[in-house]
Formats: sequence, structure tokens, C-alpha cells
Amino acid sequence: MIVFDRVSKVYPGGNTALKNVSLHIQKGEFVFVLGHSGAGKSTFLKLILREEKATSGRVFVNGKDLTRMKERDVPYLRRNMGVVFQDFRLIPSMTAYENVAFAMRVTNIPEKKIASRVPYVFSLVGLSEKMDKYPDELSGGEQQRVALARALVHSPQLIIADEPTGNIDPELSIEMMELLSAINSVGITVVVVTHEHELARHFSKRVITIDHGNVIGDSQNRQNAGEDAGEVVL
Repeated sequence: MIVFDRVSKVYPGGNTALKNVSLHIQKGEFVFVLGHSGAGKSTFLKLILREEKATSGRVFVNGKDLTRMKERDVPYLRRNMGVVFQDFRLIPSMTAYENVAFAMRVTNIPEKKIASRVPYVFSLVGLSEKMDKYPDELSGGEQQRVALARALVHSPQLIIADEPTGNIDPELSIEMMELLSAINSVGITVVVVTHEHELARHFSKRVITIDHGNVIGDSQNRQNAGEDAGEVVL
């Protein structure tokens, strides 16, 4: 699903964010990417999303060479990904339903399909009763689930969660990871970027550790997808 082949990223001014990184994340894996602030995690994500290009080396996502990808093809790449951000990025003037539906409308999905798909993904994240609520009427954990519903609405092959538990309490953090495990159980690749070592230790998943731009650890503890997750159909 994701391949980094001797990837380095140097920003203007000489800041080296990643140094000769090579790694493979297989289709259907659940992987934690750990590192402190400034370790290189954000650059790692930006390269996967093609928000940045590698200075050297090659990056592949789902078989596509992002190093050589034309700008016009980037939106199609991202349609096969779902991204959950720490700050949720919900539009405050839209209801939860409208926030998720908007993600489909901008890609010209027919309204009939939106009307059936959106309630379904809300049921997956356990928020069917909250679809008509505005973001400021929801708790932090509920907002995070709306963000996850939005990431799931296009049936992505890859879910990327960028510090997804940074704005919710520890108990809800565990619930969010269990929900991501359930999503992973149907074969969706899940990459969780976090600085929370305790959270990663709570789950028997592969852990890649980045420090000062280098991969300094890779647990290779690859639990079978969905081993302890509930049934989900996407």
C-alpha cells in the first residue's frame, strides 16, 4: 500500500525532515507511526498525501509513483484515502450530516447515493442520532467520529489518522482506536500518526518510530487485521 524507497526531504533553508527512509506498509495493515514533535511525522504524512514531494528517493501509494505523479492526478489519488485530523476540520455552519455529505458533493456524487451512504457511515461510527447536530453541539469525541465518518464516506482503501486523539480524553482515545481496528478488520489499511506511546502500547499493532528524520524502530508486530475488532461492512 505504501512504499518509501530511500526517501529524504530537505526544505528550503536546509532543514532535513526525513533522512534516507525506507519502509513498506502492506495492504490491510494497522500501523502506528510514533515520534515527538519535529521528528518528521508531519512530513511523512505530507509525502503520502502528495502535499510535498521527496527531495530524493521514491514514494509509492497503492502502486502509484508519487514522485513522478502529475499535479492533475493528485485529487484522484486522494479520493482513495480518508484523512482524520487532530483538529477535526468540521465546517461549523453545517450539520454533522452536511459536513459528511459535502465531502461527496465536491466530487460530484449523485444526491441519491449521498442520501443512502451518509446515514450508513454515521451508523458505523455510532452517531445516527447526531446527524442533525452542529459541531458546537457535539462533544470532542463526537466531533472526532464525524470526522471519521467523513473519511469513510468514499470507501477508501487507506485511512490516515493524524494525531486523532489529541483533543479527546484517554478513555475516548481507546474507543477511537477500537473503532479504527474495526475498520481495519475489513481490509482497509490504517496508519495512525501519534506521539502517544501509551496508546500504541495498548494495542498489539506494528509500530514505526521516527526520530530526527530517521526510522529508529519498527516493531513488525503485525496482528491479524480485525483479530479483536467488531464486524464492519463498508
